Amino acid sequence: MEPGLEGKRALVTGAGRGIGREIAATLAAQGAAVAVVSRTQSDIDTMLETLSSGPIGHFGMSLDLMLDEAPAALAAAIDRDFGPLDILVHNLGGTYDVTDPFAPIEQYRDVMRLNFDVAVELNRLLLHGMTQAKWGRIVNIASVAAFELNGPPAYAAAKAALCAYTRCVGRLLGGDDVIMSAVLPGIVETEDGYWAEQKRSDPERVQRYLDERCPLGRFGTPKEIADFVAFLCSPSASFNPGAVYPLDGGQLRGYAF
Repeated sequence: MEPGLEGKRALVTGAGRGIGREIAATLAAQGAAVAVVSRTQSDIDTMLETLSSGPIGHFGMSLDLMLDEAPAALAAAIDRDFGPLDILVHNLGGTYDVTDPFAPIEQYRDVMRLNFDVAVELNRLLLHGMTQAKWGRIVNIASVAAFELNGPPAYAAAKAALCAYTRCVGRLLGGDDVIMSAVLPGIVETEDGYWAEQKRSDPERVQRYLDERCPLGRFGTPKEIADFVAFLCSPSASFNPGAVYPLDGGQLRGYAF
């Protein structure tokens, strides 16, 4: 199966580190021109130095997408300096350190903006090229927390909203061969991420979690997530509008999504 990404233009949010960085590198290795956005300029500089080169140049922008005006600024820069998108991967997300179930509503709103609102806003601003071209791929990076009692409630609620949005809007876009899907990563170890820190601070707890919750008995890798996302960005992923895929090593204990 040929990836079919040569000459495609892709945007990956939250691309500075971890899963986002691996997704951007994988798409570039398969021939796509990649626009990467992250809050940290040094991460953007490193990404642009290491991405595989293709016929179209890559693009990077340091930007905090939590700011009200940031999605519009990013969309304007993409239209002006990069070109119409074929692929959009919404990797931006996280708990925002909001773990209290009874946190103030303002903190819930912050988590919702980080994991849901920014993706919806960028779609409104950037999908016009895909619908006009009658081809596009959008992949939303959600979490197993969307479908099970796992993770902070604000984060789980935001990721569940992202999955519901994927199911609804994916059906509406599919007729134009603009395929929106979502993936649900399970326990993935990333450099300087939560689980890497937990391995250093409490290795017994980590091993207990792996033994009790993860049938494979190990962490997933960013590369395992990125390879599947790259497939969802390809022409081969043409019959799955609104689909939601667990990528969790068997962690999720549910039948229906």
